[in-house]
Amino acid sequence: MKTTDVREDIPLLKDVIYLDAASTTPTPRPVVEAMCDYFYNYNANTGRGAYHLTVKATHKLDEARNRIAKFVNSDPNEIIFTKNTTEAINMVAHGLEFKKGDNIITSNMEHHSNLVPWLKLQKQGVEVKIVKADEQGIIDPGAIEKAADENTRLITISHISNSIGSVQPVDEISEVAENKGIFCLVDAAQSAGHTELDLKKLRAEFVAFPGHKGFLGPVGTGFLYCASQAQDQMEPLNLGGGTVDNVTEEDFQLAESPTCFEGGTQNIAGFIGLGEAMNYLERIGISKIEKHSKKLTRIMYQEIQDIEKVRVYGSPENIYGIVSFNIDKINPHDLAKILDEVKSICVRSGFHCAMPSIRHMGAYEFGGTVRASVHYYNTQEEIEILGETLKDVSKFLG
Repeated sequence: MKTTDVREDIPLLKDVIYLDAASTTPTPRPVVEAMCDYFYNYNANTGRGAYHLTVKATHKLDEARNRIAKFVNSDPNEIIFTKNTTEAINMVAHGLEFKKGDNIITSNMEHHSNLVPWLKLQKQGVEVKIVKADEQGIIDPGAIEKAADENTRLITISHISNSIGSVQPVDEISEVAENKGIFCLVDAAQSAGHTELDLKKLRAEFVAFPGHKGFLGPVGTGFLYCASQAQDQMEPLNLGGGTVDNVTEEDFQLAESPTCFEGGTQNIAGFIGLGEAMNYLERIGISKIEKHSKKLTRIMYQEIQDIEKVRVYGSPENIYGIVSFNIDKINPHDLAKILDEVKSICVRSGFHCAMPSIRHMGAYEFGGTVRASVHYYNTQEEIEILGETLKDVSKFLG
């Protein structure tokens, strides 16, 4: 599929320049149609009956799980449906048993979703060790290794920073964890659907995924990859309907994964849509997506960097999919609003739920940054329009 084909499948792109993929991506027609097919033709609960509608719904949901598992190279039983990345991370934070004296290693480049749940564990006597990034927002695996000791229970890291787009060496970090016998969690919120993720090669026990960002899936969907060898260490949190094989008045027997982790009625239409999104990405080709996004990231970085009074964060050799920047003396929210009003350019502004990262990069005093982020549906012409508009704004306000 070409970029033009994808743009045809996303009607809203006719009216705006959408540069906010890091927050959420617009949903292509085939994904929406797969969800509508459920609502129109077999809108029944899964695993709740023997009649043909519920049998079809159950089959379609299983089919979606299988597609997702194949896309990330895992076993379907290792895919636990969630409503987003945040829920997936919290499942690990509250599902693993942490005791007083344990420690967790993370970084100062994390989204709040991969920091706040760990900070909360400090109330239980769990130490949280924060490894600092360098001036380009990159974490040194050696610093992770140095911080690890016999009490380290988990190393958790974002694959790509959502604040500035810096790519972290997650392969090396997961290798450190494996060599030391420590669990590893990777937050793939900004890499999923943008670059190939082979979970067997990554070797992390837990990987948290969103459905509504790079995967081009619907909002309210995501999943946690929980490696089979780690499942018996995880305590299901949402017990009740669908999570058990047997119940008496005295006790209950949990079902096997992933069923035991997915209590209650799922977002059936959403996950069927997410399964279709995997098919859609395969039709495009993940290597084409990655090549296209890398090209646009380089162009966008250069376009913005060349503007007078602009500060761009991160290194052009390391960032991917995201360019964060500020223009002197202009609040990020004001600049984002101007871009929207003048040229219908949609960008994110503020702290991006990553305040420690923003502080580390020296952007806190600006009120955060303006963040432009791309996907396969974006074009070089759109990036050039962004650059020209920013030049005009800089001159006008300068």
